[in-house]
Amino acid sequence: MNALLLDHQLCFAVHAASRAFDALYRRHLAELGLTYPQYLVMLVLWEREPVSVKELGTALRLDSGTLSPLLKRLEAAGLVRRERDPGDERSVLVRLTPEGTRLRERAEPLPGHVLEVTGLSPQELVDLHGTLGRLTRSLTDAAR
Repeated sequence: MNALLLDHQLCFAVHAASRAFDALYRRHLAELGLTYPQYLVMLVLWEREPVSVKELGTALRLDSGTLSPLLKRLEAAGLVRRERDPGDERSVLVRLTPEGTRLRERAEPLPGHVLEVTGLSPQELVDLHGTLGRLTRSLTDAAR
């Protein structure tokens, strides 16, 4: 086996799958007025809010230089608002606006559609999710 063949690279297989996900999501998220990174921010906020900018960055594995412009655009779109944490003036909290909360209803069908078009069985999806989680943890640990 030639270890340097592109088709033998796990990293390329994951990269290609990620790009395919991006293309699929891009089409659907355009209808919601969101980019994929903005959608990820909204997912965290729909799950739990308010969230500090620091907590949001940790959850999404994004640094503040990437996250700040995302939040600025979401705020300009009227979906979120940022405010100082009254308990810690150094911390900024991110909250959904009523429009951001309403957007959740329009986004609800998206995950089901994406899962459906993968062509994988429910068990294969569970297994793949677990495997990717373990892979991410191992790679993150190795990169430290």
